[in-house]
Amino acid sequence: MKRYTITCQQQSVHITEWGTEQLPTIVCFHGLGSTSLSFIEIAEALADKFRLIAIDLPGHGKTPAFLDPLHYRMKPFTDWIDEVLHILDVKRFYALSHSWGSVLSLYYLIEHADRVLGTILIDGGYHSKRLYGLSVEEEVVFYEQDFEDSVSTWDEFLDVAVYAPDARRSHSLDLAGADLLRMEEGRFHWHARGETAAAIVRALHHEDVLDFLPDVPPADIQLYVATLPTDQASIRQQATNRLHEMTQATVHFVPETGHLLHWDRPDVIIEAIRHYWTSGKRLSPI
Repeated sequence: MKRYTITCQQQSVHITEWGTEQLPTIVCFHGLGSTSLSFIEIAEALADKFRLIAIDLPGHGKTPAFLDPLHYRMKPFTDWIDEVLHILDVKRFYALSHSWGSVLSLYYLIEHADRVLGTILIDGGYHSKRLYGLSVEEEVVFYEQDFEDSVSTWDEFLDVAVYAPDARRSHSLDLAGADLLRMEEGRFHWHARGETAAAIVRALHHEDVLDFLPDVPPADIQLYVATLPTDQASIRQQATNRLHEMTQATVHFVPETGHLLHWDRPDVIIEAIRHYWTSGKRLSPI
């Protein structure tokens, strides 16, 4: 694993990379509040077969936030992503994404589908704000408060902020958890700020995923869906049905997994990548 910084639009951008340049490239887009190390276990397992590039998206990890909150809207954001990839000399790639990153990944296909060899969405891209009935102001208040909260110890940070109750843990995921930490006056804070989360939430409400999914061109899209909590099964089914109808994405429900599906069951995503993206293989859904 190597970590380095490039400059895009006069802004530093932090990158985490595994593998070597001669291998096929996977570009990873993390979810809201996460960092590039979100994909660490998947990357460690596949670094001998792929070059994996994960970007700390603006306002996350070691990449500063956009100065203009309107830049978090879909087109300016995905144009920024495309510029980053040009700087990195990434011409064609596979796209792996989680949660909010999956919304960006789908929108990227609208203008740059010719650059994407395949798309895997990890429990994201289907959470329509309109379909889920979420109020923008209520959601903004929640995220502003949640992201500005803090705890007093590292163990408490792991228990409260990083891991879900009873979730599997590993040394690599502890490293990913440390990447989420910001220390301030002896307190353990979430690294991303409330104003960043608020800007992203407003952008997601402004351009609901259902509004642009019909514009996503035909593509090889695989969606892996969490099944916990079970009380969301009905709305989850309805939302994923909509995504399938609009994009023809293949939908895979993964039993006993929460929203951090790639942490709960990294083996499922690792096997999916090997199955769909190994050179020369075009197989039926697993």
